[in-house]
Amino acid sequence: AGMVGAFLLEIRRGTQSALLVIRYAAAEVPSAPVDVSVCADSLEVRSGGSSDAAALPAGVRLAPSSCRGLRRLRGDGLHLRVRLGCAPPAADVVFTLRESLQPNKNYIFYCQSCGDIVVQDRKFLRVLPLPSENWSDLVEEWCCHPDPFARSPLHPQHGDCFVGDTFFLLNSGNESRVPESPKSKENTRVICKRCKTMLGETVSSDTIKYYVTEVIVQPAEGSFSPIPRSQFVQSMVAQCLLELSSAKSTFRFTIRGDNGKTYILIWLLNSDTLLVESLGRSSSHSDFTLFGDILTPSSGPVGTWNAVKVLYQPCIQCRNKELADAWEDDMGVHPLKFPSETCLELLLILGLSTASLPPSLRCMNSFQVRNSFC
Repeated sequence: AGMVGAFLLEIRRGTQSALLVIRYAAAEVPSAPVDVSVCADSLEVRSGGSSDAAALPAGVRLAPSSCRGLRRLRGDGLHLRVRLGCAPPAADVVFTLRESLQPNKNYIFYCQSCGDIVVQDRKFLRVLPLPSENWSDLVEEWCCHPDPFARSPLHPQHGDCFVGDTFFLLNSGNESRVPESPKSKENTRVICKRCKTMLGETVSSDTIKYYVTEVIVQPAEGSFSPIPRSQFVQSMVAQCLLELSSAKSTFRFTIRGDNGKTYILIWLLNSDTLLVESLGRSSSHSDFTLFGDILTPSSGPVGTWNAVKVLYQPCIQCRNKELADAWEDDMGVHPLKFPSETCLELLLILGLSTASLPPSLRCMNSFQVRNSFC
């Protein structure tokens, strides 16, 4: 049986370098010498009478002569670093939320969880970006007189769609929705009529906020295409991080719930990572699989994904309270708001991904490491 063979190749496009981890569990430490062959377009591992080989995806080429730093780490397997023989394919350009909607086209908003129609065949005459949610807190720094916008809330008209960092703001019209019983505060939760998932909030009597993690927006002429929940949440959050880091040079974020609580602190490390994973024939793959059942290779034994690498700290049950308070007061930290249930889902996704990484790659400076997929 194949003793080794599952590998993880983490490529940085910016530096054209890669970390190769050839995995095996502690119980499978080979008694015979291990021979690792790195070719431009393939990898092969031989030990005793067994041999495992895997071809690299098209466009990924290594420079075998640049291999260095080969070492074995307990619980991980074999590590080595290698340069790329040529630049890997560029990552697909991540479309912005604003670009996903175009004026004078008809769209349908679906509940991401169950596929029920939330907004039926709506044409937007204007699709406009909103300033950050905390923009009003900065007005005092900009103006030498009282806030001129205090009595002019930004509410969309019927043909408008305002796009925020994590939400769409629409005129309520006659959409079918099931708000919870009235509360003392102005905002009330908007939930799906079919599955009772929270979709957003009523901001005023004629304005609804739909969170990007809860709805799928598609052209009216198309059809609903379901996406696994975990995959959708991490993809949308990664997209939000990429957009804001590019537009505002912001790399630290707080993930807040609609209840005002901070759930996660996130530090964006890079967005140029390309991950290549093969499960090989190792019996340990169930322990080490990077993606679990969240993402699986679309074809063949080797999968390739564009990813962003983040550091994170959980803040539930008063964990990391001092750090969270410091980040709350730091103007360089950008808050992102999602439904509280989604914040908990995201925290679970982060934890599962960290646990699936080789142990030596799970932590950095007291933060936990996670790859989010675009």
